[in-house]
Amino acid sequence: MRFRSVFFGAASRAKLGTPAQQQRFRRTYSHLRRPDSERPSFGIAFDIDGVILRGRTPIGGSPQALRRLYDADGSLKVVQGHSPFQRLVSRFENELIVAIGKGEPAAVMLEYGFKKVLSIDDYASYFNDIDPLSQYKSWGLKHSYERNYNSKGLQPKYDVYSERVKGAFVVSDPVDWGRDIQAVFPSERLGMGAFRIGLESIYNSIHSSPLEYTSFGKPNPFVFKNAESILTKLVTHMCQVKETMMGEKCAFNTIYMIGDNPKVDINGAKKAGHPWFSILTRTGVFRSKDNHEQYPADLVVDTVGDAIDFILKKECT
Repeated sequence: MRFRSVFFGAASRAKLGTPAQQQRFRRTYSHLRRPDSERPSFGIAFDIDGVILRGRTPIGGSPQALRRLYDADGSLKVVQGHSPFQRLVSRFENELIVAIGKGEPAAVMLEYGFKKVLSIDDYASYFNDIDPLSQYKSWGLKHSYERNYNSKGLQPKYDVYSERVKGAFVVSDPVDWGRDIQAVFPSERLGMGAFRIGLESIYNSIHSSPLEYTSFGKPNPFVFKNAESILTKLVTHMCQVKETMMGEKCAFNTIYMIGDNPKVDINGAKKAGHPWFSILTRTGVFRSKDNHEQYPADLVVDTVGDAIDFILKKECT
């Protein structure tokens, strides 16, 4: 799967709808019609949440207020938050693009004139393991079952397995942030680290002082030293009788770290130092033939089975 991300975020926090469904948008720009000889002298911009609607309920006499802006023929001109996307049709008209957001983002892009559009839901459905946390999302289980059942035996509308996605358009608020970001960056397995980056970025953008935090995850050497300490206590307990009778010390000459992520697994083991020995597999994040240039492992193998073969041969023969 190849995916080159090009982002175009909607300028306003628009409630999604197609261009034909103009009444549903969060930010609306309108002007009153006047005779051709008169130039409109003003415009009005609305933010829907807290002004027009609270949830789905109209507030503050908003229906009556909006009716006062309609012409006698019942027309109202509207510019939506994602209207600028239409200017990009000439660039992406015949390219495969993904539309992200609540509602029907693909329908919006198709009405603008884009020819090859998939919603993020449809795109993600063609890749079984694209969302490593899908099994924990109860709200998506029924939808996923229905989608898989209904599309059983059907081929993708576009060749998503070989054709490069040329653009990802954020049409409205994404519903499943984790899944959507993972789909945009399929070569990386995103988890707690990605959440921390997102949290830090949001916090720092709305507060004057940066977020203070302590990370205990890899590649922090603390994680490896803590694991080493626990293993040492276990083996000490197992060897207690032997130590007492023979005066021998039970300590590790080597602790093997087998991982697939050079930046996290291998880097962490290197930072921890002796007695850690790093082994990098080619079954996950890392797939290259040669060792990683920035975070080289002590050994590179194809699979975890190969790693165990190496360890047992070295330690037991």
